[in-house]
Amino acid sequence: MKEERVSFIVSEAHQADGWAGEGSSQAGLKAKKEEVEEEDFRFDEPCQKKQKTSGACLGQPTALPSSQAQALRNELNMNWDLIEVLSILTCVERWVCVNIVTLLREENTVPFMVRYRKDMINHMDADAVRDVQLIYEELCSLAKKTKSVIQTLKKDGVLTDELEQDLRNCRSADELDHVYSPYKKGSKLTKARRAKALGLEEAASALMEKPHTLDLRAWVKTGLSSVEEVATGVEHILADMIAKDPETLTYVKTLCENSSVTIQSSSFHLYFDFTSNIQRIQPHQTLAINRGESLKILTVKVNIPDRVKSDFTRWCINNRWRPRTFAREDLNIIIKNAVEDSYKRLILPFLTRSYRNKLTSAAEKESIAMFVRNLRQRLLLCPIRGCVIMGVDPGFRHGCKLAVLSPTSQIIHTDVVYLHNSGQQREADKLRHLMIKYSCTKVVIGNGTACRETESFFADLISRRYFHPLDVSYCITSEAGASIYSVSPEAVKEMPDLDPNLRSAVSIGRRVQDPLAELVKIDPKHIGIGTYQHDVSAGALKAALDGVVQECVSFVGVDINICSETLMRHVAGLNAGRAKNIAEWREQNGPFINREQLKLVKGMGPKTYQQCAGFIRINPQTRYALICKLYVSSPHPGPAVPEKLAAKKAKGKTGVNISTSFNPLDQTCIHPESYHVAQRFLSIVGGSADQIGSAGLQQCVESKVRSSSVEELAKTVDTTPETLKLIIDGLTQPPGFDIRQNFGQADFKQGIVSMSDLRVGAVLTGRVDNTALFGAFVDIGVGRAGLIHKSNITLDKLPVSQRRRSLALGPGERVEVRVLNVDAQRGRIGLDLIRVLQ
Repeated sequence: MKEERVSFIVSEAHQADGWAGEGSSQAGLKAKKEEVEEEDFRFDEPCQKKQKTSGACLGQPTALPSSQAQALRNELNMNWDLIEVLSILTCVERWVCVNIVTLLREENTVPFMVRYRKDMINHMDADAVRDVQLIYEELCSLAKKTKSVIQTLKKDGVLTDELEQDLRNCRSADELDHVYSPYKKGSKLTKARRAKALGLEEAASALMEKPHTLDLRAWVKTGLSSVEEVATGVEHILADMIAKDPETLTYVKTLCENSSVTIQSSSFHLYFDFTSNIQRIQPHQTLAINRGESLKILTVKVNIPDRVKSDFTRWCINNRWRPRTFAREDLNIIIKNAVEDSYKRLILPFLTRSYRNKLTSAAEKESIAMFVRNLRQRLLLCPIRGCVIMGVDPGFRHGCKLAVLSPTSQIIHTDVVYLHNSGQQREADKLRHLMIKYSCTKVVIGNGTACRETESFFADLISRRYFHPLDVSYCITSEAGASIYSVSPEAVKEMPDLDPNLRSAVSIGRRVQDPLAELVKIDPKHIGIGTYQHDVSAGALKAALDGVVQECVSFVGVDINICSETLMRHVAGLNAGRAKNIAEWREQNGPFINREQLKLVKGMGPKTYQQCAGFIRINPQTRYALICKLYVSSPHPGPAVPEKLAAKKAKGKTGVNISTSFNPLDQTCIHPESYHVAQRFLSIVGGSADQIGSAGLQQCVESKVRSSSVEELAKTVDTTPETLKLIIDGLTQPPGFDIRQNFGQADFKQGIVSMSDLRVGAVLTGRVDNTALFGAFVDIGVGRAGLIHKSNITLDKLPVSQRRRSLALGPGERVEVRVLNVDAQRGRIGLDLIRVLQ
């Protein structure tokens, strides 16, 4: 996991060296050589930790004030510097770590930091910031646990100054457990503690400091009947000292790193006699072994070469644990026995636990990272706009449930057709009637039971031009989680009069119309992404998936006047309670006129407003349509209605002076805190806010940027280049701009291919459906996904921008593949990646 870190060295000055990837930053570090970096990366190696920063120092390095640094250390009350340890563990520079910790302590959300505080976090992406956040929380948790352990030991009367310092030196939960375990309640009194209770600690100290003065016979007393028992007690105390000595543990770990340490399992099918070097074992192999061990059908052990023991023993005796003065042969034997006992009884188990924990932690993080990437790409699929869609939840006995949806996802019609029983012609006529009546040209079929047969039915009708004059096409989409959602409280509230099966059809259709808006209603772990979800920490997985949902919703933005309450919950800074308050305010007062009116909502304090405002849009067309709808539905239509609505909006929190006029900047990604900068920039380029997204304003901005650099213009308007770039984007993007328009969307087709049509060597195009730690599953349109094993995903087949990503593929990406093998009986298709289609 640390190999990639080694390929970077600290530069002598913070200078750009041209190595920078979008969304990541690494000030003060530079790559040795681009060629070396490429050679270091191989897909058959363990997934390496992604670099968080680029070679260019994109932000402003900030030295942590000594008072603040001391305050952080005092708060944790540990013997190490929080920022230093955080920087080492994450490979992120100290000044960036300082800023991230400061922003987190000020309750800033990750999406807000990534979009509006780029200069402070050095352009890191959301995943990288979340990694730092996770490690920071782990360190805070470690400090809290250490404090609790110290209080417990103090209460038990066994805490010494030396033990307290050992505990405060711990930098991981493993180290803390290693130091604390002998003192846990319920654990047997350790051999060292029994020896200390007999008063032999002074003898052990004398053996190391002044052995010429030590006479073991003088220590024979009550409880110690012979010199041999005295020697054994001294050995146990020394063994304990050796096992807890930081320098000794560092040395033995170094020996292990330079040796071939392996993990071995037996008695379990694929892993019946499995052995792998711990530096080469793959994350999915670790999780599989752990699962087998937890089911008690697998025995696992870590094998450390004998050479490590011999080298360690020699070093201890000749260096670290060599007496200060000459020692007699009988005393040297005690030291030798203590070293061997310490290694076998204490250090070896510690190393084994440490390796297992590190492998599990690394595998869990890689598995969760894959879930996150899969979910992000699933959520950011381009929506299908402007057409009527029919969602189909296929079935045999209970028929196929249909839901016809308007271009804005409103339910127009629901029905059930029995396509796989007798009377198929009658059902086909019914389908044709519905399609023509509602001008429906696109059909979305769920991939569950009867999917293949339903697809065949529609494909046959399309091939016979049965829906003429309509040009009908269909696509298959994952229905994972649809049935769970259909009986959820949200679904009942949203569609109270619909049968749960029909709600599933609605959900299936909406997943293609607007994947993000629909999928946020479902628990991410039920969407059918990633693998090994039951083998990783449920809490960590949920936190990571919730984080990426918040990131996606926030970066796409929500139209506050029409978005669902469920979608609002995932906007940065909001939660279920605040989303409910916004929905209620909207219902009572009509559509929001501007972002500022959010301050009138109950529970919307300054911090919450700061975090969410930039991700909320006030679309003028939507607002106008809603006002017109209210105007028409009013019992007393007339010009006074909109004025009444505006007057009502002024009510709410007392002492809050809120404008009731529309601000064109509210429809952009520009944050209200930068509106004054945007206005200054508009005056410089000779434009106005009313021209947002127009070709004229785009030309004015482009002309000004060409004549003066962004950096110079940023100084002129008194802001950072990062903020100005965001303002330029907001002013020049067309109204209703959606970042998802650059992503792939569902593939609609009119005919089908079956597995029986596949031939080895055939070249096909497909779309990645899901990725696992061992490869990528690709939908090639035959009703069964094919697998590209990770060994077939090589550097030369990937675009340069994707070569540093684990597996490099994610859901939604289009690929060209070659069929390697077809196992019709087991329903398996092996594929080779030819290239990624741009």
